[in-house]
Amino acid sequence: MDRAPYIETFDNGPGGWCAWGTDSLMPELKDGVLITRGPWRVDPNHSPPGAGYLHLLTYLYTHPTYYTEKFQTEVGVNRFLADNKDRNLTNARMTVRLRGNVDLKGSKLTLWVQADIGDTRPNFVLTGQSLEVTPDWSEQTLFLSDDPTQWTCAGGRHDLTKLYGYGDIRDALKDVNCDLIIVLFPLNVVPLDAPYEQRDYLRTHRDYQPDYTYLPSGVIEFDTITIEYP
Repeated sequence: MDRAPYIETFDNGPGGWCAWGTDSLMPELKDGVLITRGPWRVDPNHSPPGAGYLHLLTYLYTHPTYYTEKFQTEVGVNRFLADNKDRNLTNARMTVRLRGNVDLKGSKLTLWVQADIGDTRPNFVLTGQSLEVTPDWSEQTLFLSDDPTQWTCAGGRHDLTKLYGYGDIRDALKDVNCDLIIVLFPLNVVPLDAPYEQRDYLRTHRDYQPDYTYLPSGVIEFDTITIEYP
């Protein structure tokens, strides 16, 4: 496994970073910048009794099992996989060069990690750190400490508690064998066309539409994403 720094500049395509909740897996790119625009689709997979709802802005598969021919055809080369980067991200530093104009509505821009551990797939959100979105370009670093107080294990919605079980972030960071996700979390999801008390038992965009006046809006752009191993 290669532990030289992983550097994605988006100058030669998305490098395996994908869009979610749109008609295409291919994210919007312009002049070497990956662009995400609201309104973003709401992911309900971790709604209560899990940690909550999220906007999934872009994600990178870290294991070849999941980067299927469909992804290769639509998105192209996943450079994390092509360069055989080490999936042990314990105490790594993830630096993001970004800018944007966004109304966060109480959410935070941060990292989400997904890994298969035993017979379940715990998801972890880096609630102890976040990235600030400013109109001007800035470089900010997230420290992927294995300190459990920095992370929240997201669990799963009522019908996905077995799939998205609970685990230890120390085990997940030793082998991030699913993906890395940049998210807005948590979200205040208010149904437009369903009773609020049924919100967590139904699914957004299938059973009801969320009221977007309560959700983040705007544009966030990513110019470079770097992972440095300790």
